[in-house]
Amino acid sequence: MATLSVPDQVPPVAEDSENLHKAMQGWGADGKALISILAHRNGRQRCSIRQAYAEKYGEVFSKELEKKLSGDFLRSMLVWTPHPAERDAMLAYEAVMNKKSEAYFVIMEIGCTRTSQELFEVRQDYLARCKRSLEEDVAYRTSEEIRKLLVPLVTSYRYEPQDETQVDTEMVNSEAKILHEVVSHKDYGHEELIRILTTRSKPQLRATLKSYYDQFGNPINKDLKNKPKDEYLALLRATIKCLTCPEKYFEKTLRLSMKGLGTDEETLTRVVATRAEVDMKHIKEQYERKNNVSMVDDIKGDTSGDYLRILLALVN
Repeated sequence: MATLSVPDQVPPVAEDSENLHKAMQGWGADGKALISILAHRNGRQRCSIRQAYAEKYGEVFSKELEKKLSGDFLRSMLVWTPHPAERDAMLAYEAVMNKKSEAYFVIMEIGCTRTSQELFEVRQDYLARCKRSLEEDVAYRTSEEIRKLLVPLVTSYRYEPQDETQVDTEMVNSEAKILHEVVSHKDYGHEELIRILTTRSKPQLRATLKSYYDQFGNPINKDLKNKPKDEYLALLRATIKCLTCPEKYFEKTLRLSMKGLGTDEETLTRVVATRAEVDMKHIKEQYERKNNVSMVDDIKGDTSGDYLRILLALVN
């Protein structure tokens, strides 16, 4: 369930646009006023506000934010305010241009947790933005092993059954055996493993991995830990978790972003902004179960100012 809170009676778009303009007059910006509006509008509404703002004031709203804000608060606003497909295209572009291995996980998250239609819209927006396809850039900028996993993840159009119990039992058991054989032979890039992970519906995949555990005694991710520091295997395990139990994946991602000295604000911002309209309530519940502390309390301990205010507005 989402944590985004939208009023029952949303003001007219023109009124929101005018109030945002007022909040950015003068030398700085009224962060609290910006948050009171933007942190309580859904993706469609934020799109309408940005369009109305541009039409009335002749300015691109994101450019106005860049003039008035800075630091983590600016970044959070730039990630939060676009339509989700536009935001994902932006995040994907930043990731493919980034040579750090963590960038692969951003692309994986998009490929695993968006619906087929949402992923199609991300690819459309990416193409319009970059004049190249997302899969083209992912293929060009990743190593062979990682490319074999990420390209089909971002291009798949999975069947999405309305009934979570709608699975092919015979296929479940046979594909569990295929996965076990591949993993037993340490052939982690095998085309059959990639095929199953990137084409099967999520209910089908969850049933297959349950069958794997029932038949062979270990969760598949445990069997994929023989090289814990291997980059590809780490991405493969994360893919499986993200596909089958996203709240556990995002709980761990958030926990690591706030663990120890310092904070990984980029990751914290990305997860909050991308999950607030989707399943943040489940992530918060998982976080408290796992850590015996609320996610909100950890965010309060690691952030401050307007950046803290927008994060809390999105997760509460």
